[in-house]
Amino acid sequence: VYIHSLQEADMSEQQLEAIKEKNFSSAQVGDFSGLGNYQFYHPLGKGRGWPGKLFLRGPLDLTGMEVSLNKLPAGQSVPFYHRHREHEELYVFLKGSGQFQVDGRTIDVREGSVIRVAPDGVRTWRNTGDADLVYIVIQANANSIGAQGIEDGVTLPEKVQWPA
Repeated sequence: VYIHSLQEADMSEQQLEAIKEKNFSSAQVGDFSGLGNYQFYHPLGKGRGWPGKLFLRGPLDLTGMEVSLNKLPAGQSVPFYHRHREHEELYVFLKGSGQFQVDGRTIDVREGSVIRVAPDGVRTWRNTGDADLVYIVIQANANSIGAQGIEDGVTLPEKVQWPA
């Protein structure tokens, strides 16, 4: 369970203006450089805020995954190991450089690095660079995907039209 609290200068997922229609939802979170304005509070963290983390499940009404946008400042690290009960995670690194540790193995990460971690994988990471480490984390129940690649997609006969 993740809790977002709104503090004086903080922004929370509840402040995102989302468009919600029957078959889609959309929100503008702003430039990734502004991710530090979002604040995350863990219920076991005894009130300690975690700036630079924004979960999207609530604002976008996600039903099969959790997605978070993250920014870890230069020289910072996640100060604990963690694992999951059911979710595998995919880390997609967009900017910066650092190290990711899983099951005692250390992997250098930078823009373009992607790492999948099974639920039981014990993980932590740190920013070893001199700029923000920006990354996306996608969580989904392990072994829940039925189709592979594009097998689930259905091409429709309608001609694509864009507004002028």
